[in-house]
Parts: sequence; structure tokens; C-alpha cells
Amino acid sequence: MPQTLAAAVHSESLIKKSRFLGCVQPMADRASAQEVVAELRARHPGAAHVCWALLAGGQSAAVDDGEPGGTAGRPMLDVLRHQDLEGVLATVVRYYGGVRLGAGGLVRAYTDSVAQALLKADKVPIVRLTALRCQVPYAQEGLIRRELEGTGASLQGVVHGALVEFVFSLPEAAAAALVARLNEACHGRIGWLE
Repeated sequence: MPQTLAAAVHSESLIKKSRFLGCVQPMADRASAQEVVAELRARHPGAAHVCWALLAGGQSAAVDDGEPGGTAGRPMLDVLRHQDLEGVLATVVRYYGGVRLGAGGLVRAYTDSVAQALLKADKVPIVRLTALRCQVPYAQEGLIRRELEGTGASLQGVVHGALVEFVFSLPEAAAAALVARLNEACHGRIGWLE
């Protein structure tokens, strides 16, 4: 099951005189990630590189920021994938210490910075929600409310017209069972809307 992070977590390491400041944090999209990276560049003007990786569905990214191709962003992204994370930004700010690390050393330094931060991070499961809409006669309103409350569904709205319309959401995994239960309990007097 995919997970995300509860909050930002930082790491710091010194490798052959280069200082690596790592951070992993929840992030919804690429635009937000780019804002965070811009803030890091402003906060660390003396840094040689601000490398980052974002795992956020179709908006994923891996940026080496001047490091040799494939030695920073992609390995950081691989760490996030290996941990089955989603909606997470990993950043590493590098202050160059004058000693070259080589391609293998860079890959290890960047992956270790992300991995060390992830060791301290609180991971939370991502629960995908399904939104549903239905209409029932007024006599069924109380039954629907009790069923929704009992399954932990989140009621977004109720509209009283010729029929009572409910708009609610619940975890995807529980949706089919609730629909079946409501269909049976209402004896076919429930109408599902798109």
C-alpha cells in the first residue's frame, strides 16, 4: 500500500569534506516542489548543488542540478520508489568540500542522505477515496445516515427536494460493500447518480 510522510524530516552528513543536507517531506505536486527548491536555493546561496526528486503520480521528477547525469536525482527517486512512497519530495543541498567523490560516491552520498532522513520519518498510508451520490425517499433518510456513520463515510452534503440526495466519500476498498448494503437495505428505492 502506498504511503506518504506525516511531516518533513532532515538529515545531515559530511562525506570527504562535502556537506550534504537532506530533507524528505510530503508534497502534492511539481509546482509546490519547485517553490520549495527555489526557497532552498535562496536559503543556501553558497551551496554547489540543490538536487531533488519528486514522486507524485504523473508529476514525478529527478533533477541533478549540475552533478554528473544520473548521480543525484535519479538515485534519490529510486529510494522513494523502493520505499513505496507517493506524494513525497526529497531534496539534498550539497556544499562542495574540494574533494571529488566520483560517480559511485555521489550516488551513495545522495541516496544515503535521503535514506537517513526516511529512517526518522513517520510514514502514513494513503487512503484513496471514492465520492458517491445517491437519492432516496424521505423515509430512507435516517437509514442512509446511520449506514454512512457506521462505515465511517464522510458526508459532504444533503439536498432535500422531491427526494433526499446524499453526497459522501469513503475509502475505495469499502465502497462496493457499502453500495451493496444500501441497495439491499433500501429494497431498490435508492438511485445512484453520476
